[in-house]
Amino acid sequence: DAAFMKFWQRYLRDHARYGTRVLHFVGNCLAVIALVLGVVMLDPVIPVVGVLIGYVFAWTGHFLLEHNRPSMAAHPLWSFICDVRMFRLWVGRRLDDAYSAIDDAQC
Repeated sequence: DAAFMKFWQRYLRDHARYGTRVLHFVGNCLAVIALVLGVVMLDPVIPVVGVLIGYVFAWTGHFLLEHNRPSMAAHPLWSFICDVRMFRLWVGRRLDDAYSAIDDAQC
């Protein structure tokens, strides 16, 4: 989908700094751990607090490092998909290729 690909390119530009991506990954991991812990302990408060803490980490990167606004307000589902995609590319050591592709597309 062309609209999603345009969003993906913007998403990558909004997460250009390494520190922002690390804060996103830490926040996402904490949120996932809290979700699992909440299910195991049957406590709905744990996942809520975990997700909130995850957002604090992610948004800190945007406000303090990137000096931009999180894109999740405009497209929450797409932002989540892009978060997962960015993490998978990072783990697979292909994130630099994704950044190169958007740089090539801008030329």
